[in-house]
Amino acid sequence: MFGEHYTGGEQIVFGPNEHFVNQQDGDEVKRVTDSSFVVLGIVEKSYLFECQSTADSSMLVRIFEYAVQIALDSGKLKENTLKVKIPHSAVLFLRSGASDPDRMKIEIETPGGAVKFDVPVMKAQRYGIDEMFEKKLLFLIPFYIFSHESRLAEYNKDEEKLECLKAEYTDILNRLEALTQSGDISVYTAKTIVDMTNKVVKHIAKKYEEVREGVKAVMGGRILEYEAKAIKNEGRKEGINEGVLKTLFDLVKKNLLSIKDAASQAELTEDAFVAKMQAYKG
Repeated sequence: MFGEHYTGGEQIVFGPNEHFVNQQDGDEVKRVTDSSFVVLGIVEKSYLFECQSTADSSMLVRIFEYAVQIALDSGKLKENTLKVKIPHSAVLFLRSGASDPDRMKIEIETPGGAVKFDVPVMKAQRYGIDEMFEKKLLFLIPFYIFSHESRLAEYNKDEEKLECLKAEYTDILNRLEALTQSGDISVYTAKTIVDMTNKVVKHIAKKYEEVREGVKAVMGGRILEYEAKAIKNEGRKEGINEGVLKTLFDLVKKNLLSIKDAASQAELTEDAFVAKMQAYKG
């Protein structure tokens, strides 16, 4: 979406999803972003991604609110200058039509001149199964049902068409399993994608029992015992890591441990450790 090329070895630090936006009447309103994170590579870059079920330009208002609040949260005040950085912002539309734009724009008029930036648009319905796996856009898999949404009533009445849909989901599951066996993704990640796929299908096909149960039958029960054990171990490891970080945060805040030493123990760069500590809300 932004023409970036990352190796995959960069450190990613997720920001808090909740922000409080100041209103004109002085009140604060809570806003929840879909995904806000920083990529710590050769150059540090922050990103904001929003997701919407139907194309709607009003999303620009929310993106602007979120982006400004994120910029303020990480802004730096030095002497008489406040420096803020607007994150690279984009939106994912789960439904879209031919007339919907591929790019939106935000323009700000300031006393020092006009500032504008693009907001790229990703359209989930443009991506087929092959492209999702080729480009490693695995996060789009749960939303694949949207590309069939207009034909769900047909599938629900026509067993042959329903079998074709089930075959597509069987293909998705086989590819996910192949990625776990090759070590490209963890079993935990694959299971999360499967679970989210079932949740989206359950919601989108709530009026079509045959479709809902057909996809569930394909995606629901193929998790082997060793896979379940691996998921449990990965979850335990994540919990341990979270507990270690919390302890290190507390020690640093109490001046009992330097950031350098804490970052070393956490196997993080100092910048990454500080970013995680700032985002931590425990």
